[in-house]
Amino acid sequence: QVQLVESGGGLVQPGGSLRLSCAASGANVTDKTVGWYRQAPGKQRELVSSITRTGTTVHVPSVKDRFTISKNNAENTVYLHMNALKQDDAAVYFCFLDWALRRYWGQGTQVTVSQ
Repeated sequence: QVQLVESGGGLVQPGGSLRLSCAASGANVTDKTVGWYRQAPGKQRELVSSITRTGTTVHVPSVKDRFTISKNNAENTVYLHMNALKQDDAAVYFCFLDWALRRYWGQGTQVTVSQ
């Protein structure tokens, strides 16, 4: 059974940084496509960033040069390093993992950007 557990969300001021973590069990992140979506109130869920098994990364243009995605294979964990946060980045962030034509989701972690 695949489980994804996110952590690292919280309240941060504009311009601040956070690191989100997604700890996986039941599947190895090393050879899977994994990544992050986010959903703000009243908006559709959108892809933020993903990384393939070969290390190719994709970022939505609004976070390019501010967010970085990485995998720690030894810890079987995916990270999203978020810098220069803006109020528009506030959302619930969901981790995902693709395996055998199925997408697995974490429960989400809240990111609030406010003075």
